[in-house]
Amino acid sequence: MATEEIQSSDLSVADRLDNEIANLRDQVESLKRELKLQTATLMTSESTRQILQDEYTKRSRSRQPNDSSRSQELLAKVDEHLAHRQQCLYRACASITTFKVRDPDPNAVDEGNVLGLRFEVMSKSRFLRPYYVMLNRPYPNSRYLRIHRHTVPQCIPLSGLAARHLPPPTAKDDYDMPKKQDLSVFARALRRELVRYHNRTSVIGDLRSSAGLESRKGKAKEMEVPIIDISAADAQAKQIRVEWNDGRSGRLVIGDDGDIVRMVVQGENGQDREAVRQLLGSSARIEEVAKKLESS
Repeated sequence: MATEEIQSSDLSVADRLDNEIANLRDQVESLKRELKLQTATLMTSESTRQILQDEYTKRSRSRQPNDSSRSQELLAKVDEHLAHRQQCLYRACASITTFKVRDPDPNAVDEGNVLGLRFEVMSKSRFLRPYYVMLNRPYPNSRYLRIHRHTVPQCIPLSGLAARHLPPPTAKDDYDMPKKQDLSVFARALRRELVRYHNRTSVIGDLRSSAGLESRKGKAKEMEVPIIDISAADAQAKQIRVEWNDGRSGRLVIGDDGDIVRMVVQGENGQDREAVRQLLGSSARIEEVAKKLESS
């Protein structure tokens, strides 16, 4: 018995050391990101640019090639940071942009003229790869648009949005009122759906981090009954699957904007409402559940 207690004590010490090492590594990565951010902020300052420019001019006149080349390298870095900042500002302010391209297919409709829409989406302080929607005019004697190609995920209801905001022209023998197309409303609605989708997937990642499932060692956070998995249960990330170490599994349903709709936990004896209360508490949004997990 004494030998088993010593081994258990040794294991707990080893686990604590592993956790401390993982925490230190996380702090190092955080400090590296902070240093990179502060460096970019300092380099893009107008006063810093002016100081470097004056220093470069002074050393160039004094004929010190080594020092002037160093100043020139710093000025080049400043230009790179300024260009990057300008690009980020443009992508943040102009989240939807249009451009024209030509379809190389010789049999393309409308002489190959294609209108492109570019959608910028940011997630976790980073710009994602832009999404594109290509539109053409396949209807004879009509300026109505139709989706030609796109890179939008399949879980986004693109066809429904197109049917609502970009309806096809009515037939000649159709006496109903012709429906008008509204490209600007379509673009705003599509970007809203893209942002909502990425916000939901990001929140699922926050839930995993709060439960300790994203640590380097892959160890779940210490709880009375630890959660071993949190993942999306559907393509739209509107349903979240939660699994516990004792075999219980739950399904959390959220709305488009992250509001909690319903949660059900199934155990050996049927529904476990106590587990629902422990996990959700008084939370009305999924972000509140992430904070509750992190503080528990």
